[in-house]
Amino acid sequence: MTETITQKPGISAAIIVSEGRVLMVRRRISEGELMWQFPAGAIEAGEGAEDAAVRETAEETGLTVKALRLLGERVHPKTGRLMSYTACEPISGEAHVADDEELDAITWAAHSELPGLVPYGLFEPVQEYLDGVLPH
Repeated sequence: MTETITQKPGISAAIIVSEGRVLMVRRRISEGELMWQFPAGAIEAGEGAEDAAVRETAEETGLTVKALRLLGERVHPKTGRLMSYTACEPISGEAHVADDEELDAITWAAHSELPGLVPYGLFEPVQEYLDGVLPH
């Protein structure tokens, strides 16, 4: 049996909560309507979604995080890419724009700010997780 991989690799996103806020990044080049999003990037060959979320967070924001659990996966309705969402907690470092070719800003967003940053809404399992862990 031969297997041909023509699809782009899946994308893994890190949902990082600290001190009642969630880390959001703004891409230098927006993907359509996607302005603010979670730290994320392509899953590399042989890498799990949780490992990719941890690696991408370090590369993009300089923050060292630990994966807690996979919240869910879906094909993103705006990009058509397979997305994995992993809940993470910060271990060390200070979040900043570490990859200024990819990002132009970061913010720690309160629950009440999410609809303004992501007007089309979040993936339901991610929203449910944030509803449970963020004060609102």
